[in-house]
Amino acid sequence: MDEGPKEIRLRSRLVNGLYTEAMLLADEARAYFDHQGRQDREALDPVTRVALSCESLKITTRLMHVLAWLLTERAIDLGQMNDDEAAAAARRLGDAAMSDAGSLEGLPRPAIALVDASQDLYARVRRLEIEAPEPASGVSPALSLLDRLERAF
Repeated sequence: MDEGPKEIRLRSRLVNGLYTEAMLLADEARAYFDHQGRQDREALDPVTRVALSCESLKITTRLMHVLAWLLTERAIDLGQMNDDEAAAAARRLGDAAMSDAGSLEGLPRPAIALVDASQDLYARVRRLEIEAPEPASGVSPALSLLDRLERAF
């Protein structure tokens, strides 16, 4: 299915909104782990402290993968990258480990909120990538429609 101008604008607005959300979440995570998180970490037992460090790395990884993918999508929208360049494996949304509930036990609430928010954002961007239409081929939209009609009847 070809994207029309309306769908392109909607997708572009969605990508820009997700980019803003990702940047805000990255800033929240940085602020937490640089300030309040340090105080919270001191109150934890050693094993839970390690779990908090692992979760902070997972949050950062998720957010960096999301931001990189969204920047690629923005570059496509701005004509700075073509579909072939964007289709390269290095430009796709990277894999990021999700957190299991057991590893979150005992973590401070703000850290758990960041884990949840980063997982939710990553999942939404993953769906957007999966549901993205295939790059337009050189085939005329009219011929493509005729071909679909012939196959339907």
